[in-house]
Amino acid sequence: MFSSPGLRKSLQLVGFLVLASVAAGSMWLYVQRVLVPYETADAIAHQRPRGNLSDLYPRWLGARELLLDHRNPYGDDVTAEIQQGYYGRELDSKRPNDPIDQQGFAYPVYVVFVLAPLVAFPFHAVQIAFYWLLLGLTAASVWLWLRALPWRLPVLSIAPSIILTLGSFSAVQGIKLQQLSLLVAALMAGAAAFVAGDNLFSAGALLALATIKPQLAWPLVAWLFLWSVSDWRRRRRFVFGFGAVMVLLLAGAEIVLPGWWRTFIEALRQYHRYTRNESVLDQLLPWAFAGKVAAGVALLASGFLLWRSRVEPAASVRFGRTTALVLALTVLVVPMVAPYNQVLLLPAILALVRDRKIFFSRSRGVRFLYLAGIFALAWQWIASAGLVGMYLFGSEAWALERWWLPFFATFATPLIVFALTFLLVSWRLVASEVEPGAASAARGRG
Repeated sequence: MFSSPGLRKSLQLVGFLVLASVAAGSMWLYVQRVLVPYETADAIAHQRPRGNLSDLYPRWLGARELLLDHRNPYGDDVTAEIQQGYYGRELDSKRPNDPIDQQGFAYPVYVVFVLAPLVAFPFHAVQIAFYWLLLGLTAASVWLWLRALPWRLPVLSIAPSIILTLGSFSAVQGIKLQQLSLLVAALMAGAAAFVAGDNLFSAGALLALATIKPQLAWPLVAWLFLWSVSDWRRRRRFVFGFGAVMVLLLAGAEIVLPGWWRTFIEALRQYHRYTRNESVLDQLLPWAFAGKVAAGVALLASGFLLWRSRVEPAASVRFGRTTALVLALTVLVVPMVAPYNQVLLLPAILALVRDRKIFFSRSRGVRFLYLAGIFALAWQWIASAGLVGMYLFGSEAWALERWWLPFFATFATPLIVFALTFLLVSWRLVASEVEPGAASAARGRG
């Protein structure tokens, strides 16, 4: 009946679009109808304060107070004002159920230059504008990472990837919270796309802006610096672009708040204390220091692959895979387990989907690991769809009591994605034969 290859492909694309839309819609409904009501009821039951709960607010208020009123954003007085907006009141250490996150201004002070266009507007308007900005940037990052990998797909074939990305819990949480991690992720995607397009100065400049969240940006900075110095004559423009913008940011920061780095270091120390400074590996491994040891092993093993990959041209498939590995490693070892940071897994996931034939041509154990990765990634949508269905057509109470189900694979996903990406990069480095399907995948036929 459907003998035409073009017709079959069109029907397949429509099916993917419908499935992606259902999955993304179920996630947004889950967050709005199940997760938020549960968190609200739990906060009331335990007398925990809830204000605007926007992760942008502490940075926006700190930037406004510094640029307009010349107040130190790291000061206790500004932190108290931040808590009044973020939580609805100041935190009280005598209340055992109050949050431990003080919501201080724990960013490099030069973040105020990124937020400067917003400080003159009321925060409600800023929230709305930033919400849509993050939505657009997150969608655009899919296209940017496809250019960076590189993987050429028809425009219509990109749509399911964008829909699923916007409907992943990491993106939904980041967008609703107005988290700067999504802005940083988009900046890194833009930098990677510029590198692949040989626009190295612009790539360095964008990546310098991404250091407003240094713990997320510096692993990629280190990798691209290693790559740049390995062929200095051709790649030095990246270092010049990064260095030029960093000098401007640091000089400007010193002008607007002399000696800022001292108070920033203290704010960072306090931040790590009340966030417990734990990584995904720390959460997965219950034994003392086991997470730190595992992180060290992952860093050393990845470092070996990065060293071997430093000579790869920026437009090559191998370079794209290695960059994806760096970001997967970042999610795994960064001392923060917030799900919104997992938007950085996007390039690795795209690479794993493109190169799926390589995994299915390997041993049974490798195929099982790949299928486990598919299940871990898909579980968030399976669980959210089930809870939404129960909420709408069954028992609301039952759905609210099981709000945690979509988080079942939250910590497993980064580990499996990293392991698969590590295997992919290592195979391609040691293989002497032509990669099965790689050439066609790069042209969008894999």
